[in-house]
Amino acid sequence: MASGVALRAATAVGPSGPLKIWFQQPATNWETQALPIGNGRLGAMIFGGTDRERIQLNEDSLWSGGPRDTNNPEALEHLPEVRRLLFAGQPAEAEKLANARLMGKPMTVKPYQSLGNLRLEFPGHEAAQDYRRELDLETAAVRVSYRVGEVRYTRELFASHPDQVIVIRLTCSQPGGLTLFALLDREQDFLSATRQPDRLMMHGQIDRGAGLEYQVNVRALAEGGQVFAPTGRLEVRSANAATLILSAATNFGGRDAVEGADRDLEAATAKPLDRLWRDHLADYQPLFRRVALDLGGSDAAQQPTDQRLAALQQGGVDPQLLSLYFQFGRYLLISSSRPGDLPANLQGLWAEGMKPPWNADYHLNINVQMNYWPAEVANLAECHLPLFELIESLRVPGRRTAKIHYGAGGWVAHHLTDVWGFTTPADGAGWGLWPMGAAWLCQHLWEHYAFNGDRSFLAQRAYPAMKEAAEFILDYLVEDDKGRLVSGPSSSPENRYRLPNGKIGWLCMGPSMDSQIIRDLFNHCVAASEILKIDGAFRERLRGTLGRLPPIQIGKHGQIMEWSEDYDEPEPGHRHVSHLFALHPGQEISRARPPELAQAARRTLERRLAHGGGHTGWSRAWILNFWARLGDGEQAYENLLALLRKSTAPNLFDLHPPFQIDGNFGGTAGVCEMLLQSHAGELELLPAKPAAWADGSVRGLRARGGFEVDLEWRSGQLASAQIESVLGQSCRVRTPVPVRVEVAGRRSPPRTTQLEPNLIEFPTRARARYVLTPAR
Repeated sequence: MASGVALRAATAVGPSGPLKIWFQQPATNWETQALPIGNGRLGAMIFGGTDRERIQLNEDSLWSGGPRDTNNPEALEHLPEVRRLLFAGQPAEAEKLANARLMGKPMTVKPYQSLGNLRLEFPGHEAAQDYRRELDLETAAVRVSYRVGEVRYTRELFASHPDQVIVIRLTCSQPGGLTLFALLDREQDFLSATRQPDRLMMHGQIDRGAGLEYQVNVRALAEGGQVFAPTGRLEVRSANAATLILSAATNFGGRDAVEGADRDLEAATAKPLDRLWRDHLADYQPLFRRVALDLGGSDAAQQPTDQRLAALQQGGVDPQLLSLYFQFGRYLLISSSRPGDLPANLQGLWAEGMKPPWNADYHLNINVQMNYWPAEVANLAECHLPLFELIESLRVPGRRTAKIHYGAGGWVAHHLTDVWGFTTPADGAGWGLWPMGAAWLCQHLWEHYAFNGDRSFLAQRAYPAMKEAAEFILDYLVEDDKGRLVSGPSSSPENRYRLPNGKIGWLCMGPSMDSQIIRDLFNHCVAASEILKIDGAFRERLRGTLGRLPPIQIGKHGQIMEWSEDYDEPEPGHRHVSHLFALHPGQEISRARPPELAQAARRTLERRLAHGGGHTGWSRAWILNFWARLGDGEQAYENLLALLRKSTAPNLFDLHPPFQIDGNFGGTAGVCEMLLQSHAGELELLPAKPAAWADGSVRGLRARGGFEVDLEWRSGQLASAQIESVLGQSCRVRTPVPVRVEVAGRRSPPRTTQLEPNLIEFPTRARARYVLTPAR
């Protein structure tokens, strides 16, 4: 390890200000103040204490429990009776039977756990001054700086994806002025030890010795001074500078935890520090820098982030904070979801304690899907891949559950899962007897193809899983008394309805969201089979079934009906707005197709919000996306502001509360939807730009059909657009003003067809760039 190296990179400044989250004091709260770093697999939350630093650690595979068969062999026998009771208007009786006979055994998952803590002690640093703690999104590094007397102390931390370690660089302005002690600990199931001359280790087996094994290594490399390794801690004394390298691994998937952690540590410490830093930047920055957003600057950009957020919450205006929030969502996805690693869970990668909220599991009734809404449009398609691996891992256990619980083919998953293949109903019938998890997940497989056009991915990865999910649905549907094919027993996720006789129910037959998800899945399967020229008979069976599903219906309040009958609900401001799946993330409802459904969707949102809806972070983020799809930039903007004002912590983490990362990702996706949409068979530029964003630009957004888009607007109007064609497909574009089209680097414009006012289509060549400017 080379000595005398300080970490340096280009100043992190976005188009309208620094891309830094920063504070003038250490964190005292994990959820709202600590700062996250991560490399997809290893994560850390940094508090930045001066005399006592806590660096809380995570490793994405450290889940309690293990593979188990939770299928319930009694379920299939009692399924017809539950359906009969629901058709007969007896939801309480149906739910009682379902809770007793249809749920998984057991009907719970085990939690994702914290890896532990690296604690650093700095004797004599209690009276620090001139303090600053920051997360630089441009470099994916946290920096802590302060002064004790006349001596300046600095810590710089980053999580390297290429080297699979966390690096902590410590420097001081006075030669020989750095002394620190390092310890590793955990709430339970751990043993720490040292190895001479410079290594600290922590090893354990969770679940009181019955679960996964893990290993954490820390090596101290000092420049000047000395390193000691007495029992229980590392000591660096009187050094000029020091570097701590942390590695960690588990035995998940049959790996050797000790061997893995040792290998990563040895490889990383063999490289010079500046090489570790350069490799980290060379890996991270090409991903992060694909997209740049400028919504305008403000004087507030020079203030600490907690003060900026407080000012916004008091009604202030800070467009650069919105840009920072947008890019923070992209940073979190890069940091928590990399190819070869596990997907982002309810808290991404970062979770505190042995039993975090909702076990930090994978909720499949919106939350894990929302995590990946920005993956394609915000130009991070690689970060989508871990979700596809999770989908693949659920197919085998999902087939057993489909057969045992429903007597059906294909594969099924319900409202939550874990890393061990959990696919049975969980948490009680009202919450967990919702077998649409697999069908909704499959939308992400299709979307990846729609954005990137990879036919081999469609044929080998996407379509097989989609087809099997559709096969389950075909066997699961039953006929109601109106001759329609309906799902059930199921629910409108987590919401209840009131029958005319006053009875309250969770379970039902044919909730609107189910039918919308099923149409979405079936239509994508039909399209995929046509593209691949396979499964003609299966395609026709899907088309026949589509014609018998309950249509989207408008109820007595002018709203989209949430259930197959026009029931009222005990909680009209419920956080889930499941019956608008067809608006977002589905594509069945758009402003023009058909307009009466778009108006009913608007009415649905108005009623939800009038009764207090959107009170959780992720729910507010979903509402932001709904308004953007409806083309209402002012409502989208107000809900984006509400997301930050009501459901965002000072460190910009989303709050349910407590912390859930889905709202961060949903917020980032919502900003994308405000500026670019491509779900309706055309690219629409600035579809929901609010008046508050009078001048701005965005670079690098992706659109379905294989397009990359840069936009600039001035005085509220489109100034220019550049569209790069990745696949060479025809480009249909809806613009806010009439435009002319040119090909970058060529004199002759493409042949352009005017389809409607402000809707044009032109052929493209792969990798050519097309410049759109207002027609004069």
